[in-house]
Amino acid sequence: MRIARLCCAAIFVASLFGSAAVGLMPAHAADPAKPYLGMSVEEIVACAGAPYSRYKSGSNAEILTYHYSGAGPVPAPAGDKEKKKKKGKDKLSSIFGGDKKDKSKDKDWNCTASLVFEDGRLARVSFAHKDVRSPYAWQSEKDPKKREELRNTPVPTCTFSLPNCKPMQ
Repeated sequence: MRIARLCCAAIFVASLFGSAAVGLMPAHAADPAKPYLGMSVEEIVACAGAPYSRYKSGSNAEILTYHYSGAGPVPAPAGDKEKKKKKGKDKLSSIFGGDKKDKSKDKDWNCTASLVFEDGRLARVSFAHKDVRSPYAWQSEKDPKKREELRNTPVPTCTFSLPNCKPMQ
């Protein structure tokens, strides 16, 4: 009986410490996009810059895709915008509905983020490294040297934030 009481007390104390640790984590730690959810398309574009591409998804949804390096998308420097205007290239829509840009010059990025807007408000964000691979890809490699190299190389990751955006309150 005494052992049962000690076990119950130990579990109770452990649960208190566990919940205290969770309480110390910032609310957005689990979802880095959470502070921006609910922002309008215009607010996001104003602080993140023009997206790499834009797609309509049904009658009330739109997906903006950004390519970036670092913490998250930021507007291009003013000089880059002026160069594009001088070239006189107009944006054309592809057959899939996205903007058609000179994508061959878009090489200075490591991460991609897809921002899904529903009824004009940010609903969810997905982001990934451009060279992402399965952590188990090494298992299908036949060459033992490449296999060991893949096994010991960490999978590239990305983070997401909108450094120039003020999070929703």
